[in-house]
Amino acid sequence: MNRREFITLLGGVAFGWPLAARAQQPAMPVMGFLNSQSPEGYTERLRGFRQGLKETGYVERENVMIEYRWAENQMDRLPELAADLVHRPAAMIVATNTAAAIAAKAATTTIPIAFMTAEDPVRLGLVASLARPAGNLTGINFFTGELAAKRLEMLRELVPAATRVAVLVNPTQAAPTESTLRSVEAAARAMGLQIQVLNASSSREIDAAFATFARERPDALFLGVDPS
Repeated sequence: MNRREFITLLGGVAFGWPLAARAQQPAMPVMGFLNSQSPEGYTERLRGFRQGLKETGYVERENVMIEYRWAENQMDRLPELAADLVHRPAAMIVATNTAAAIAAKAATTTIPIAFMTAEDPVRLGLVASLARPAGNLTGINFFTGELAAKRLEMLRELVPAATRVAVLVNPTQAAPTESTLRSVEAAARAMGLQIQVLNASSSREIDAAFATFARERPDALFLGVDPS
């Protein structure tokens, strides 16, 4: 699903509540926006988000207020930020990745939450099922995690002589990293590939990982899912 379709979904979730619920909201509804990154790294996507809202009839500061909460890549801050939006109170919360969605779900069982995730939302416990989400959450799964094994197969096709593959993952993204490694390790065994897992969650650790690549010279590099 593309960005415009997702924004249309958000519009429907945000402003499709029962009339009784709307009556309890302030004249200008407040939308919470929860993100694990920093605004500096999200500029283009924010522009698309606001444009999508505008196309559905909602303009920030004119007929909807948006309260932004940024974790600045400190995942342990997400529960506090989610709770802050609940107490604001926000009429709905947009959770822009898996970690944000999990934090938002833990913070409220009543405020509508629209999420994006690269993992199976049923397995993560975000929704009861894909057909009937139930609860107060709905959203989009981009199936990035589920395609990890297929991505490794494609990498092998691109580099058929490869025998050693380095896998770079972000350990702070526990759920997608565990899912990725589980799929990649099983696929690597089936293909007779040797994999080396390296963890990196900061610029310094990424630099160190690439220094390891340069020193040990693996045949290919596989990047894990990092929705942050």
